[in-house]
Amino acid sequence: MIRHVLAALLLLTAPALAETAPDRAPEGATGSTPKQTVRAKRFMAVTAHPEATRAALDVLKAGGSAVDAAVAAQLVLNLVEPQSSGLGGGGFLLFWDAKAKRLFAYDGRETAPAGAEPRMFLGADGRPLPFLAAVRSGKSVGVPGALALLHHAHAKHGTLPWGGLFGPAKRVAQQGFRVTPRLHRLISDTPTLKERAETRAYFFTAAGMPLPVGHELNSPDFLATLDRLAPGGAEAFYRGAIAEAIVARVREAGGTLASSDLAGYKIEERAPLCGLYIGFKICSMGPPSSGGIAVLQILAILERFPSETVTAEDEKAAHLFVEAARLAFADRNLYVADPAFVRVPVKGLLDGAYLAQRAKLIDPRRAQEKIEAGTPPEDKGEFTPDRGEESPGTSHLSIVDADGNAVSFTTTIENGFGAQMMAAGFLLNNQLTDFSFEAERDGKPIANRVEPGKRPRSSMAPVMVFDRDGRLLLVVGSPGGSRIISYVARTLVRVLDGGADIAVAIAKPHVATTGTAAEMEKGTDAEKLAERLTALGHRVSVNELNSGLHGIQVQDGTLIGGADPRREGVAMGE
Repeated sequence: MIRHVLAALLLLTAPALAETAPDRAPEGATGSTPKQTVRAKRFMAVTAHPEATRAALDVLKAGGSAVDAAVAAQLVLNLVEPQSSGLGGGGFLLFWDAKAKRLFAYDGRETAPAGAEPRMFLGADGRPLPFLAAVRSGKSVGVPGALALLHHAHAKHGTLPWGGLFGPAKRVAQQGFRVTPRLHRLISDTPTLKERAETRAYFFTAAGMPLPVGHELNSPDFLATLDRLAPGGAEAFYRGAIAEAIVARVREAGGTLASSDLAGYKIEERAPLCGLYIGFKICSMGPPSSGGIAVLQILAILERFPSETVTAEDEKAAHLFVEAARLAFADRNLYVADPAFVRVPVKGLLDGAYLAQRAKLIDPRRAQEKIEAGTPPEDKGEFTPDRGEESPGTSHLSIVDADGNAVSFTTTIENGFGAQMMAAGFLLNNQLTDFSFEAERDGKPIANRVEPGKRPRSSMAPVMVFDRDGRLLLVVGSPGGSRIISYVARTLVRVLDGGADIAVAIAKPHVATTGTAAEMEKGTDAEKLAERLTALGHRVSVNELNSGLHGIQVQDGTLIGGADPRREGVAMGE
């Protein structure tokens, strides 16, 4: 039976209520460790490292808000998970104000400097540069938005003093933390870190070996940065010594970043992007992220197929999911970019009639050979699709405080270890490689081309889910580059339609796509589906799908936390 109960997705504004290219060096997989479901009554935090989760929990115990806890956690993550996020990057943050029954969406995405130009990632021959060469160039570094985002959100929703939130990070920076097996493995797998003096000195021993597991790593440089930011806030980051250090390092590596670019950075307050799936209200980020649109499109398409088919862990469900995601990616690659530069047809892409037509393209018995973007209402045929992907060097944290306020925050420096250069004790992002390296094709411009001041398209999809009465049910998100869309959408189906608790849903084997191949998670039951999906006409690859899903489910007054077994994060609460 086709499920049309609430099949049409509705675009709502802020309510009162491929595989990785062979030359890329993404943040790699480091195995899986089973995680227990954690339950709590008052508050909970789930982050990518025990030290960061502990910092958030201490803030919550002291009466801090979910935003306060997020600030403390991100500052610690900069140290203990440097390859994934930090002050040299940016992110997207959703905040649920339980008292006001209002959802806020904050865009802290990096911006291209004034000196950026559309052809800057092309070589002398006019062809795109090798990905890693572009990453390690100063041209890849955008104006960081993470600190501005945290400071802005704290000013609006914090309860504890800003400077007091720096204590846990200062302690870790000064006393050090033990290098984990994951960090050791990622350093070992990124030999180019040795090619720059600052990353060689920080991540390797004097003998040139990757820091061993258990090594106590401290950071006097980052401690000095924290000492400036605790009293000075965002002003101390975007003007003065820290800004000068960032600019000098980027220019030394061939970039055009200027002091005026940092001084002019602004956080964007966006309208949350919301839609309905089987009666639940799903909210995420809109452009410049493609994550929210794509997740909502996938869910709307799957809602038109029988529930028992969609929620099964077999080749039929995998086939439907991959085909729905491929349709979403085709639209993403053509239409989505920074809305300050491009008219993104968001309402048209989520129009119920449009998505019903897209769903009819799916043959339950056979994969489509080629999938192209559709023509939604509002489309003016201005652009041509790009071929861009994103690397999975990202982190996600989910927090619910004692007052029922919540944060869903996806934060990134883009590639594993970002641009592989440091300033003021933190790694700098390579976020501008999320732009299309080509500016046009076949006589038409590409929406996600490089332009001065523009924010590159993202796939980040921090999500909150509400019931019919507007009560918060779920806080979730994931790292994973372009695969974030698959990770988050499939988890939502498993929880909302399949009835799994969040921890169980997160741990289940992944089926994913970035718009081309059907990807099965290596070493799991999903791998057994490869042959059957090939028989359905899919191009199939078996990969270590390195998500980092972190979620909190609110169920009958209990908070249920889930941390991804594929990374080293934990949930804590009381």
